[in-house]
Amino acid sequence: MKDKKNLFLGVMSGTSLDGIDIIMLELSSQAINAWGSEHVPYTKLTRDKILKLSSPSLNELEESQSFALEHALMAAQGINKLLKKTHISSKEIEGIGYHGQTIRHRPDKGFSVQIGNAHLLAEKTNIKVINDFRNRDIVAGGQGAPLVPLFHQSFFSSKEKKRIILNIGGISNISFLANDQVLLGFDCGPGNILLDQWIYSNKNLTFDKDGQWARKGKVVPELLNAFFQEPYFKMGLPKSTGREKFNSNWLDAHRIDLYDAKDVQRTLLELTVLSIKDAINNFCDGADEVFVCGGGSENNFLMERLVKIIDIPVNKTDVIGVPSQHVEAMAFAWLASKTLRGEANNSPNITGSKGPRILGIIYYP
Repeated sequence: MKDKKNLFLGVMSGTSLDGIDIIMLELSSQAINAWGSEHVPYTKLTRDKILKLSSPSLNELEESQSFALEHALMAAQGINKLLKKTHISSKEIEGIGYHGQTIRHRPDKGFSVQIGNAHLLAEKTNIKVINDFRNRDIVAGGQGAPLVPLFHQSFFSSKEKKRIILNIGGISNISFLANDQVLLGFDCGPGNILLDQWIYSNKNLTFDKDGQWARKGKVVPELLNAFFQEPYFKMGLPKSTGREKFNSNWLDAHRIDLYDAKDVQRTLLELTVLSIKDAINNFCDGADEVFVCGGGSENNFLMERLVKIIDIPVNKTDVIGVPSQHVEAMAFAWLASKTLRGEANNSPNITGSKGPRILGIIYYP
């Protein structure tokens, strides 16, 4: 490979808990080119550890630090595998944007916790690591999320079209782009998080492949209506959410044990798609097209429902040149590049913070 420059790695593990996504990007003012990617899947044991850490428990401090080391080692192994595969040396990489695994997102209390040991990752890869992106925005009065709309603006905006970039991970979030600018960015509500939780509880599966189980069920109107009584759906902007809101306790509070399990799965899928539709209707006036990324884009039934109920074209980001599974990892490589250049990389108009801030802490190898 010739003329390698401005190479960054993005490392993302989201609320879907499927694993760690790693992408290598060459960043320039003209283009963003992907040189390779790697996925490190989570085992059921790893997923269970994260779920346990997502709520208060005995000995959680020690367990969280232990898992932070484990997460960094998994990320380092994936990175070193990718470097070997692409024949790139660590010296040619300017930095790693390392998001870590969110276990608490509480901007209302002034903090957000993404677990992962950046010191160890720098040690094992011999590359600068940029970590802890959210808390600088939060202490400036913001939500600390979403952080990716600026990246979406840089890479996906169109002069001719008002575009929605819809990420369906554990949580669904939207960036609304118009005239090369970010108009809005916010979390709609649950994406895969409740679907994955319910099928895991009932079938010991980590996700509902292609929505096959949900497809066998039917929507329960009174349950769907009860779900939508959640105050979060009626909140104005800015807003962000996570597993601390939408979790097994939230499900149990709706007495879902009274219904057929597959009907609950179908109703949860409808909650996801209708909350997205409502968010578009309420906040994205005049949108021309929707491009979907994240794990939910691989759920064929969910995508079918979105296409059917949203009255503008819906496609994956793949059709405009970006694999839907790589978008978030790419965003954190890009955010890391801004940190190292000393450039503001938050979105105060979106998160509600007091102004531009440089997000991320730099860890040297």
